[in-house]
Amino acid sequence: MPEIAEPTIIPPRLKPGATIGLITPAGPIRDHAKVRSGITILEGAGFKVKLPGQLSGDDYLAGSDEERAGQLAGMWDDPEVGAVMAVRGGYGVFRLLPYLDPTRFRENPKILAGFSDITILLNEIQRRTGLVTYHTPMLTTLAASDEPSRQAFIEILTGSPRPISPPKLRILTGGSAGGRLIGGNLASLCHLLGTPHEPLWDGAILFIEDVGEPVYKIDRMLTQLRVSGRMGRLNGMILGSFSADDEREGKWPKRIWERAAQLTGGNMPLWGNFPVGHGARNLSLPVGMTVIMDSTERRLEFIKP
Repeated sequence: MPEIAEPTIIPPRLKPGATIGLITPAGPIRDHAKVRSGITILEGAGFKVKLPGQLSGDDYLAGSDEERAGQLAGMWDDPEVGAVMAVRGGYGVFRLLPYLDPTRFRENPKILAGFSDITILLNEIQRRTGLVTYHTPMLTTLAASDEPSRQAFIEILTGSPRPISPPKLRILTGGSAGGRLIGGNLASLCHLLGTPHEPLWDGAILFIEDVGEPVYKIDRMLTQLRVSGRMGRLNGMILGSFSADDEREGKWPKRIWERAAQLTGGNMPLWGNFPVGHGARNLSLPVGMTVIMDSTERRLEFIKP
């Protein structure tokens, strides 16, 4: 059975001039123009940047499991680094989990930022240590993120998360609910089912998003969450963006919302079209922090411990 998360730990906020350490825990760097653009944005916001060392990977991994785990540990232990940010996702974080030392993250709390495949790292560290982690744009997606997403990212690095009231939010099932926030990439979360690395589902608020998956695969993964009993243990669920190469504009999101509503059966607040995911609008969310879904006010509130 998964370990129970310890009392919530909020990492120290970044001050002007703080250093953000970059890591490649999944795929290798391929688009150096996006890397340079991301660094320019971080430096323009007043931060220093520490680049990762070159690893040996030349395929779909940035390096061996030992190299990538060592890079994460080294950047985390670096006293100059106040936050650790993933350069990109891809695949590979699942293979790092046996190498994680919870004591390192618990006793030296820092901001950990990323999304997509980094979902696994965010939820695993939060579950094993109680440290709040951050589902945010990555270095190579910063330039493509819209201005509200960049601003929200900077604000969550330097302060506290503000309530989010998305103007285009769809309230699929109303009501209010609170719980610890878990989630991220749907496919990555489903890969954790039946392993010792599952998130703690009981009483949680789950947010999910995905990209490049046809609607039937999203249906299959949502059904898996339901049939496995995980969905029924939640207090609420938030649907972000779901896009595929052959998506029909406006049709597939509605089908996903309808299927999620069928599976939840009206037993919990359910929101759609929340601004989180692989698109330009990707607002930052604190994994492990207590939140309240207020359907009446159409607002997601964050409760600091």
